[in-house]
Amino acid sequence: MNFCKIMCLAGTLLASDCLFSQTSPPDSLDERQLQAVEIAVERENIARLPQVQGAYLWSGKKSEVINLENVDANVAEKTPRQIFAKVPGVFVYDMDGTGNQTNISTRGLDPHRGWEFNIRTDGIITNSDIYGYPASHFSLPFEAVGRIELVRGTGALQYGAQFGGMLNYSLKQPDTTKAVGFETVNSIGSFGLLSTYNAVGGKVGKVQYYAFYSKRVSDGYRDNSASDYDGQGLVLKYMPSDNFSIKAELLRSNYLYRIPGPLTDAMLAENPRQATRSRNYFNPEIYIPSLTAEWNISPQTRLQWTASAVLGERSSVRNDNPATVPDTINAATLAYSPRAVDIDRFNSRTSELRLLQEYHLLGRKSLLAAGVQYFNNDLHRRFTPNGGSTGTDYDVSIDPAKGWLRDLHFKTQSVAFFAENKFQITSKLSVTPGLRYEIGDSKMSGTLAYYDPEDLPTTIKHNFPLLGVSAEYVLSSRQNLYAGWSQAYRPVIFKDIIPGNAFERTDDNLKNADGYNAEIGWRGAAGGFKWDVSAFRLQYNNRLGSVSVDEGGAFYVLRTNIGNSLTHGLEIFGEYGFRVAGQLRASVFTSTAFFDAKYQDAQFRVGTENRDIDGNRVESVPEWISRNGLNLKYKDLSVSFLYSYTGETFADPLNTVEPSATGAVGLVPSYGLLDLNASYRVRNLLFRLSVNNLTDEQYFTKRPSFYPGPGVWPSDGRSVVLTVGVRI
Repeated sequence: MNFCKIMCLAGTLLASDCLFSQTSPPDSLDERQLQAVEIAVERENIARLPQVQGAYLWSGKKSEVINLENVDANVAEKTPRQIFAKVPGVFVYDMDGTGNQTNISTRGLDPHRGWEFNIRTDGIITNSDIYGYPASHFSLPFEAVGRIELVRGTGALQYGAQFGGMLNYSLKQPDTTKAVGFETVNSIGSFGLLSTYNAVGGKVGKVQYYAFYSKRVSDGYRDNSASDYDGQGLVLKYMPSDNFSIKAELLRSNYLYRIPGPLTDAMLAENPRQATRSRNYFNPEIYIPSLTAEWNISPQTRLQWTASAVLGERSSVRNDNPATVPDTINAATLAYSPRAVDIDRFNSRTSELRLLQEYHLLGRKSLLAAGVQYFNNDLHRRFTPNGGSTGTDYDVSIDPAKGWLRDLHFKTQSVAFFAENKFQITSKLSVTPGLRYEIGDSKMSGTLAYYDPEDLPTTIKHNFPLLGVSAEYVLSSRQNLYAGWSQAYRPVIFKDIIPGNAFERTDDNLKNADGYNAEIGWRGAAGGFKWDVSAFRLQYNNRLGSVSVDEGGAFYVLRTNIGNSLTHGLEIFGEYGFRVAGQLRASVFTSTAFFDAKYQDAQFRVGTENRDIDGNRVESVPEWISRNGLNLKYKDLSVSFLYSYTGETFADPLNTVEPSATGAVGLVPSYGLLDLNASYRVRNLLFRLSVNNLTDEQYFTKRPSFYPGPGVWPSDGRSVVLTVGVRI
């Protein structure tokens, strides 16, 4: 078989056109020549994780891999609906168009800074504090990311107990054929966007290195919504032999975002770009140091050890009253009111040891993935509701006379043991049972001025076993069936226990959330068509929710166990590629999900009244999310159209339709968006044009009930981004 045909059949590449030209056989050996071979290969921008990767075992799991370098998308601003377009069911909070945070979820979970996921970079955990504040405040520039790996919740046993699954951002790799390689990617766009990304990498002897610097500024779509971001990274990898390597990484992200404040529905209709705040700011600065060692002890045994930390602060200064309460100068004092100040200091340390062992059982190869994970976290939270400055600039200093209303440490030590074993039952059927057991505790200490110290829980125990099983049946070389069931767990976190601000009240008897993910699916490829279709069931017990209450203009949030929820759904991906004419090729795809998310045995108390919400829809869960695209390719030019539809959602468990006076409660209407992206890649140059929200749709995705302010938060209108990249 000639080389071109081999490339056509390779499972990791989609060779659309293979042209092999050869003259007639030579008359003699002396006249034989090597003729030119032309290979035209189109790399897939969506794929699946292999059954084994490093010391991880993914057999039978539902997974997606996004090859980011092949995606036509607005990478400079990390537009999630474009980047995750081919991952069915990804729900996005579009509240910050500056590209600072990625707020996504799947299967009807909460998208807030992805805190239902175990979020990683190069396999290193970046959640700020898994037990205290699981959001990920670390913000990678996506120009540094080579691929994104997503494993749904049934993979929870190996990496963590989160309901959402694992989301891993894998950094670009250096060109090891060079001692020094360089890349620069620069963007300019609407609303004052300027972005630059610069990286160097290569290999010198047995050392590989990659370093990057990113800077992005934007005035923002709305008034008073400017953003200033910078991020850096350094990766050093030493390989003394083919079987052993040690890698050190240091990553940092920092941004200052001016928060424009919420709107009411009337304000949104009048002018979605207006702001109700000019003195609100948010600033997380996060460092991620890590050390990773990998040792292939034998062809059958792999060992991996990582030690990492999440260090830094998340700070904010703000007036977070509803939009109906203006932030104005007091006539008596001739000054603004003092602002609220939040400062969270993260000190989360993790060590993880993994083993992958191949062995034979009854004449068939089996695989064991096992390990231990140790957490040692110290979350230091300080808050004052009115002790901040009266100025207009970013300033987190406080009045010493008022001090901190809350000054608490939330310290956690926990150990998790996990194991999964793939049993090859027949040549086509494999079954992988597994377990995870976590044990530890969180201890709280400090002061809370507005809480009786006797009511403050000082120790919270973490002691839970999780079980799961997955299976895979190979139908052919390009098709398989998969199924899985896995328990999940979400501990009561710091925010669930302690009211965060004047708008929140907390139930005294919170319970930990638990439940399971179950799924069954069929994926494969045939001809120019590829698909992945699955059905899932997510049971979420003792659901922790924020109940928005707006009683006669008196607004507050009740944090409580509001009951159980059950989400059934379908996740459908299908793509068909074909030749139009000559070198013009096209592909069409749909990435569609259906959610039926309802409360079970659920009620909550408003005043002295218990209201039954059994059968109500879970808030912020649309029934339909559908993203559909057309891609045209001609030689080095690629043009993509994407239409994204998100169904209507409710903002509260009561399923309130009519908006409240503050805008914090009410229906979130459905919306459809059209995006256009065009890329031209030739040799070492990249040119890209992104037109986001082409029809200038005025929409919003959430009515927050607490931070960053109760009310409507408009999403961005039409914008244009131009990008130029060079790699040498």
